[in-house]
Amino acid sequence: MTDVNRKLLDVLNGKTITPPPIWLMRQAGRYLPEYRATRAEAGSFLDLCYSPELATEVTLQPIRRYGFDAAILFSDILVIPDALKRNVRFTEGHGPQMDPIDEAEIRALSPDGVTEHLRPVMETVAKLRAELPAETTLLGFCGAPWTVATYMIAGHGTPDQAPARLFAYRHPQAFEQLLHFLAEVSADYLVAQIDAGADAVQIFDSWAGVLGEEEFAKFCVAPVARMIASVKARRPHAKIIAFAKGAGLLLQTYRQKTGADAIGLDWSVPLSFAAELQKDGPVQGNLDPMRVVAGGAALEEGIDAILQALGHGPLIFNLGHGITPQANPDHVTDLVRRVRSFG
Repeated sequence: MTDVNRKLLDVLNGKTITPPPIWLMRQAGRYLPEYRATRAEAGSFLDLCYSPELATEVTLQPIRRYGFDAAILFSDILVIPDALKRNVRFTEGHGPQMDPIDEAEIRALSPDGVTEHLRPVMETVAKLRAELPAETTLLGFCGAPWTVATYMIAGHGTPDQAPARLFAYRHPQAFEQLLHFLAEVSADYLVAQIDAGADAVQIFDSWAGVLGEEEFAKFCVAPVARMIASVKARRPHAKIIAFAKGAGLLLQTYRQKTGADAIGLDWSVPLSFAAELQKDGPVQGNLDPMRVVAGGAALEEGIDAILQALGHGPLIFNLGHGITPQANPDHVTDLVRRVRSFG
């Protein structure tokens, strides 16, 4: 362990830091020319995820360029179904695809071989912790069971995740079994990342916003709560950020019901509501990624509104979702500079 101060960890412990620490979802990605060069060298996207040397390189690129307060492991939420032999592939212009899973295959799911399949990811985490600046927080992550399940059932992404919703209504027992299984293997995956050197982890529930209140409680809250309880039972000092994109008012009790240390907020969350959520603990977010594309006054006004509303409490400054490929890298420089001039 090190005595060096990692600002993001201080916030996760409930402290208010001025200016707040900053990192961006998908900060290592297609908006950076150096990422595109490394991606071309890797071959396929999954080859990049499973190459400790190249995954370390792309994780470090935005740290070198911008000096963010946190680096997030370069990987993908779909390495779990890939480890479960669902034939995951990434096709240019079509997004992620895999073999759709059925009831019989859900019943036959086994964690055997998952740890070995994901060993290169742990090598990346260890390599990153050794190479990152001492003051930079290292974040691991995984997908939430609901979001991962939507891809496993449909075999690809869909606008409203109707295939998964329909499967859950028609086959409730099989769907519950799938969520329970994913919660268990994902908790194991997070513990392994923490053991390899991650300072904290984030759970991405990118498709939480398509669910009604009852379904959100069953499909999002319950599995994430099970995961967090499992991780903290084994690693009591683990710090966990939970990001349920699009959950809106359902975020009101999300922190309490899941046990998350901080909650991520998408850009549709009103800042007045975000300030209420912040009274219960740290929040992360929530700049519209399109403001980074626009730059100028739109970027400055969005940053200032968040800092004025949330900057006097425990805040991790971030986007409300991942940075987009069309973002101008110079606008990210402006973003970091403006956040760090606060206070």
